[in-house]
Amino acid sequence: MSFQLHRGDLPATVSFGASVAVDTETTGLSLFRDRLCTVQLSAGHGEAHIVQVGGDIGYECPNLKKIMADPGVLKIFHFARFDVAMMKRWLNVDVAPVYCTKIASLLSRTNTERHSLKDVVSTQLGIHLDKEQQTSDWAGDNFSKEQLAYAANDVLYLHEVKSKLDALLEREGRTHIAQACFNFLPTRAEMDLLDWEKMDIFSHDPHNKG
Repeated sequence: MSFQLHRGDLPATVSFGASVAVDTETTGLSLFRDRLCTVQLSAGHGEAHIVQVGGDIGYECPNLKKIMADPGVLKIFHFARFDVAMMKRWLNVDVAPVYCTKIASLLSRTNTERHSLKDVVSTQLGIHLDKEQQTSDWAGDNFSKEQLAYAANDVLYLHEVKSKLDALLEREGRTHIAQACFNFLPTRAEMDLLDWEKMDIFSHDPHNKG
């Protein structure tokens, strides 16, 4: 494993090809209270790029935004709903197209209720992810080596996980359902930012069916 830290933006020379694994670190899990601190990316070949944003650095990062909005680059997330919403809010970018390994796991691995990134990587690849740094302080100016390794690990295996889950989705005949969910994710993230986060507009309410 190797990783590089970039303050403010990706270098213009960095390219990820047709697909890139993406994750974020934030000050918390609230879309309205907390802010974006890092975006980490990997082409799936054992190297990760970690972009530090926010604070005195700001959120300009034109090279990062270009990749996130590029229709020719598939962005692979685990729980894309949160990351896409955070980047919509803080980077003002519409992230698409999107693949979410958590949704793929939920649709294909119905024999379990364990769909965290740690669980999915463990069951599909036999790799144990250390999540000790998950709740560390990502708003500081300097990151520890342990923090950077943690951030890198969250994207290094997503391409392999996607390949495993794609095979399970095809086996169960649910590839088309998964793709429809992926297509809807940017809209779902925008709805969250508009405060429909906890409301299921598709649910049946017998008191408002008129």
